Amino acid sequence: MDFSTLGLDPRLGERLLEKRIREPLGIQKLVIPRLGVGESLIFRSPTGTGKTFAYLLPMIDRFLKEAGPDDSGHDPLALICAPTYELCSQIKGEADFLLRDGPLKKAALIIGQANLSRQIDALKKERPQIIVGNPGRLLLLARMGKLRLRGLRFLVLDEGDRLCADELFEETQETARLCAHPGLICAACSATFSPKSLERIGALFSQGGGGAAFVAEDENILRTQMEHWAIFSPQRRKIETLRSFIAAADPRGSSWKSPAKQAKKSGIKALIFTSLGGQVGNILSQLQYHHLPAGGLWGDMNKKSRKQALDDFRASRIRFLVTSDLAARGLDIQGLSHVIALDTPADPGAYIHRAGRTARAGRRGIVVTIGDEDEMRLLAGLEKKLGIIVYPKELHQGRIIAPGGGD
Repeated sequence: MDFSTLGLDPRLGERLLEKRIREPLGIQKLVIPRLGVGESLIFRSPTGTGKTFAYLLPMIDRFLKEAGPDDSGHDPLALICAPTYELCSQIKGEADFLLRDGPLKKAALIIGQANLSRQIDALKKERPQIIVGNPGRLLLLARMGKLRLRGLRFLVLDEGDRLCADELFEETQETARLCAHPGLICAACSATFSPKSLERIGALFSQGGGGAAFVAEDENILRTQMEHWAIFSPQRRKIETLRSFIAAADPRGSSWKSPAKQAKKSGIKALIFTSLGGQVGNILSQLQYHHLPAGGLWGDMNKKSRKQALDDFRASRIRFLVTSDLAARGLDIQGLSHVIALDTPADPGAYIHRAGRTARAGRRGIVVTIGDEDEMRLLAGLEKKLGIIVYPKELHQGRIIAPGGGD
């Protein structure tokens, strides 16, 4: 099966070939035809399985087929909401890739921390058909009368479970209310949905008089594409254990003296999680002190610094990115070999979102938890709930071994 069998414009299939994407993935096969005929959907699929293209492709396909010779006078046709700057930026990048050289304009990125006056000018002068942003800034512009939402054809909630969490739901709810009208096509996606978030999204999507079907593609990528390791460490020695693990996982990079010259020689590329956002800086400073090419993401980091850290990580100028769960939500980093967690989340969904940063688009990855006794017990509970096997590992004489001396 190729994308043309899903009824998409051939230009989109040709564009996807530039990314060596030839066949639709499972969730794309389920979602594209149904969104393409105007059905509203809530869909769940593991991280890295192509959810962004699952909604962008039928959306842009419809706009391409309806576009006239001069499509410059449109109010926005699609609004895509996401919870973080990084995810919004990634979605815009994928949308612009599909829109390139076509009759439609590039998508607009409307997020907090950016200059409000420039965003207002861009909306007025450029009149983009696709808007990507976080609900807070979108809602502000709509209230100011600078962003018209009544003529939308599509409303998308990416990372819908996060957008409907208590701290974001009020803004998400108000944004959806302003968009609601009969005929609006709605979509929400995530790797996990709680019963509460599903109930809330269902209510949001029924505001225009319609509803949404639920679609799930639940291949257990956690089990089939990932290895899960556990390494015991007392709290006070976790960063030392982390450094020892990095050295053992890739001995070629264990003595970096000049990160700029040595980073690309290493095979390991890891996202390092801590649930304590305030610890990101401490972990990062200790890795950098020992000449490891590392960067960090944290909640109140300015936009320019966040972008620089991600650009450096994607380009492998740094090989380790220390982050909190919220800052890394939805990140898509190519070639990520390891996810390393310095604590164990109590919620299975949090483990899924962490692990899903690796083993994307059919690749394999390793998920490592470095924890104390309490965290190992938590991990054992997650192992049962998620249907995975977690292999205990030890660090011995510069090697990663199984207890008892095996590999």
